[in-house]
Amino acid sequence: MTVFALPVPKASSVAIKDQVARFAIRRIFCVGRNYSEHAREMGHDPNREPPFFFTKPADAVVDDGTVLPYPPTTDNLHYEGELVVALGVGGANIPSGKAPDHIWGYAAGNDLTRRDLQSQAKELRRPWDMAKGFDNSAICGALYPVSQIGHPEQGRITTCVDGELRQDGNIRDMIWPVADVVAYLSNLVTLAPGDLIYTGTPAGVGPVLRGQSCTVAIQSLGSVTTSFC
Repeated sequence: MTVFALPVPKASSVAIKDQVARFAIRRIFCVGRNYSEHAREMGHDPNREPPFFFTKPADAVVDDGTVLPYPPTTDNLHYEGELVVALGVGGANIPSGKAPDHIWGYAAGNDLTRRDLQSQAKELRRPWDMAKGFDNSAICGALYPVSQIGHPEQGRITTCVDGELRQDGNIRDMIWPVADVVAYLSNLVTLAPGDLIYTGTPAGVGPVLRGQSCTVAIQSLGSVTTSFC
């Protein structure tokens, strides 16, 4: 039996719709600029170039209904409403036609971003890690199992701040659909059960302030709300 010098860290997990059991998380991957209008608003060409990925730590995940302290070292915290994919089967070099077989469920999520830190990093050609992978930066609603809902190919996705509509898109408008995202990522790293993939955000990203609440909703996948103090 392995003996550890320090206590083993608590496993990170997310809720499952209408279940007591939770979904344990191994890694969190995120796709950048996967909606053409968002690519344009960020000043990039939305042509179908190969997808790129970044990561967040597993312990950055936050459940629905959480009240969070406003993150440190930023004056420009942005919401990014996204479809989250949870993998139940791992693998490498997965064909896109087989990718749905690896997916366990879906959820509404929010990829919180310290936009000022990200802009500074871009200007200096440095990594964005601290702009994306900070504490409590991976908001995730309850997972809806594929066994119950299948694989959604379209559905309205919205983000509201204090009830005001800020983002309004449809998951069918992804540049790289979910199956292609899973397949491409599996060529870069070996995926495993417990991996989450945030699949990109539509246009309309913007700031959320102290004292405000932010809700991301996806048709047939419920919503996730976070408040900031």
